[in-house]
Amino acid sequence: MTDGGPATLVYGFIFCWIGALLTAASLAEMASMAPTSAGQYHWVSILAPKGQAVFLSWVTGWLDMIGWWANTASGVYFAATVLQGLLVLNYDGYDFQRWHGTLLMFAALVICLLVNSFGARLLPKIEGLILILHTAGFLAILIPLVYLAPHKNAEFVFANFTNTSGWKSSGLTWLIGLMGTNLPFIAEEVVNASVIVPWCMIATIMLNGVLGFAMVLAFLFCVGDLDAALDSATGYDFIEVFFNATKSHAGTSIMTAIVIALTICASFGFLASSSRLTWALAKDKGIPFADFLSHINSRASGSALPLRAIALCAIITAITCLINIGSSAAFNAMISLTTAGLFSSYEIAIVLILIKKLKNEPLQYGPWKMGRLWGILINIGSICFLTITIFFSFFPEELPVTPTNMNWSIVVFMGEFLLGLGWYLVRGRKIYHGPVMDMPVAVGESEVVGGDGVDEE
Repeated sequence: MTDGGPATLVYGFIFCWIGALLTAASLAEMASMAPTSAGQYHWVSILAPKGQAVFLSWVTGWLDMIGWWANTASGVYFAATVLQGLLVLNYDGYDFQRWHGTLLMFAALVICLLVNSFGARLLPKIEGLILILHTAGFLAILIPLVYLAPHKNAEFVFANFTNTSGWKSSGLTWLIGLMGTNLPFIAEEVVNASVIVPWCMIATIMLNGVLGFAMVLAFLFCVGDLDAALDSATGYDFIEVFFNATKSHAGTSIMTAIVIALTICASFGFLASSSRLTWALAKDKGIPFADFLSHINSRASGSALPLRAIALCAIITAITCLINIGSSAAFNAMISLTTAGLFSSYEIAIVLILIKKLKNEPLQYGPWKMGRLWGILINIGSICFLTITIFFSFFPEELPVTPTNMNWSIVVFMGEFLLGLGWYLVRGRKIYHGPVMDMPVAVGESEVVGGDGVDEE
């Protein structure tokens, strides 16, 4: 809310919700064409011109992978630091230290690792329970918040634009504060994936958009002293708002614990998605140590799992969490790759399918399709949203810029991309030939055929 005030949060949420729906619809159409854990980089290999398909596919896969790695770290970071906020609230003598947060991140990561390995067979049932917790938790927070807290008027919520960021333009601060979303693909483990996966993508954005918007409105109407909430010693304004509403440490702790639990549960999926994508790229020889990381193990849980890829993602997340001890600015730059990495991979795929549609080239659609005209309009809308969000995700949130508040994400983003590009030019271009496909996939008059698969033990 520092980037424009309450009203910008409302309209920013609506803008991002619409953008997320447009993006989800664009990706859902491609997921119906070729449902796979490889996601965007698989679709790019199908849609790109023949001479550019392999390289663009690798770029897309690399960006997608580093985005998901960052997303996993951001999940455990949020859960850990919110728990630290509760410690600050409940214990006057607690001395907030970043290394405490890192240890809590490790604890959350271990839980995610256990669920994704030894508990993998139960993961579908666990995710069903998470949906129940998600809905029940929403009501458990919303009802006491709305009932107990004093309410602001509608003008404060819908017409109060404030700018404390230091940027002269309120419109610019609004753009800098835009949010993003992410869409996972674990299609090989879904029955009738070409139908189920697209509808799940749309339904997820719709459901969470409705619940999220309701929570945004409830939060703003019940925020109380806005400055006190933003300056809360807990580090999170919503904890301060919960406490002002309930006037109870116990009540605030319960409401905040729901947020922590849901964040850890979401991180189960973050680790699952990042590991499946890492495994898919390894299977296609798109990353270093591909033969080792593409190994499939069935001993730990009784089901076929890419345990080595899961372990690698967990190790990378743990290393990222260690950065938080030395510099919170550097850590925030790392996890901000979620937006830049994921959204860039989305945009490459959507631009390519849009070009196909504009040229009126035939596409082998799946059961879920939008039609040519609506598809073009939705693709253009998604590209505009993604471009705006990616561009402004690299801006510092406030002025004057200092080494502490500087947004270093552009440096980290380019560094990780160039590191991967260096490997590709030296080694990857010799062994990566695009996604491995069981059969040719026709796109117009051309075909893209993958190489040999990797033996799975």
